[in-house]
Amino acid sequence: MSTPHAAAPTDDRAGRPDGPHVMTTASPKVAIILGVVTLLLAAVVAFGSQTGDTTFRLSTRRDLAQLPDVTVPANATAWVAIVLMALATAEAVRRYLARTKVPLWLPAAYGVVAMIGFLAWAAAGATLPVIGLLAGALALAVPLVFGALGGVLGERVGVVNIAIDGQLLAGAFAAALVGSLLGSAWAGLIGAMLAGALVGLVLGVFAISYFVDQVIVGVVLNVLIIGLTSFMFSQVLAPNAATLNSPPRLGPVSVPLLGEIPVIGPILFRQSVVVYLLYVAVAVVTWSLYRTRWGLRVRAVGEHPQAADTVGINVLRTRYRTLLIAGATAGAGGAFYTLVSVSQFNREMTGGAGYIALAAVIFGKWDPIRATLAALLFGFASNLQGVLSVIGSPVPSEFMLMLPYVVTVFAVAGLVGRSRPPAAVGTPYRKG
Repeated sequence: MSTPHAAAPTDDRAGRPDGPHVMTTASPKVAIILGVVTLLLAAVVAFGSQTGDTTFRLSTRRDLAQLPDVTVPANATAWVAIVLMALATAEAVRRYLARTKVPLWLPAAYGVVAMIGFLAWAAAGATLPVIGLLAGALALAVPLVFGALGGVLGERVGVVNIAIDGQLLAGAFAAALVGSLLGSAWAGLIGAMLAGALVGLVLGVFAISYFVDQVIVGVVLNVLIIGLTSFMFSQVLAPNAATLNSPPRLGPVSVPLLGEIPVIGPILFRQSVVVYLLYVAVAVVTWSLYRTRWGLRVRAVGEHPQAADTVGINVLRTRYRTLLIAGATAGAGGAFYTLVSVSQFNREMTGGAGYIALAAVIFGKWDPIRATLAALLFGFASNLQGVLSVIGSPVPSEFMLMLPYVVTVFAVAGLVGRSRPPAAVGTPYRKG
């Protein structure tokens, strides 16, 4: 039996007007946002003029081929970037007046130029380690990407996954406990995935079987897991830290040959094993969601569960299975905190990262690749704050902490075009 047209899920990569190549409509939003950011950077540079040069270090001592440092005049580079940003803004205005679509590469190139100009100004008189900045950004983004992948899977099948933060925290706790008891980081990683899947199962029971409001269930689960893990930490882990809260650590592993490639090697191929698993997870989730029969069913259930049921897809079973996979994926991200970052569990150590991951899901328009890029943006902004503080930049740390949220607001407001969730997300399915 062929699938009715109503059951065919909308594919973000083919046939939709908001695909990855162009904006959906000729809207003034893009031009307005680009213009505002340009004026803000111009005001910062004009009123906070910096003296000296900025050096961008492009290599580390371990690199097989050493790239020379790039030194540029701080103020001049910032003003050149501002001029280029103004030209990009003018092009966005021209396209709006001509009622033509703005290609995605324009705001993307704008963002790169703006960041170069800002960094040149902010790091005046200092040396900026580009490799460390980008490699650290990737490391900080790992839990966010795992959480975002779990969020994409959950919402693609029609369940709002507010419980990402709880899944990350449960995964971090289980990784520390299981890894310490068994003396194996790999056992801790498996324990983290099982803990995340358990949270996903509880979410499914209330949201799928008992039709409880999915947002409320997710928030309650987050609060419950924060309280439970905090209690277990103070009553169990802290008094027995040597045996229950000292898991083995998964340190960085350099991939032979690939790790020696200039720039790319130190960033991508001198990371923890968990980061390499992340590469695999992004590829597998993307391929499975768009290229397999399972992915087709998941998207059908998330878009039109009644039609999916009509053609023989078990809606409830598909939602349960996908939520378990989503929870396990997010749980693996939680393991990063206790097996890679600090090698022990602390109360509320995720710091609300699950909510940032949820924002990445919306920012990425429920697509695994774009959600991953959005999570990397958060990681970059977080690491940039630390790097600028180390080199003594005059930029207030509070500004850098709020930067990713401001960028997200701007992006959702217009830079990524129309953001449409799966049609049936948040709606319980009642058969018949």
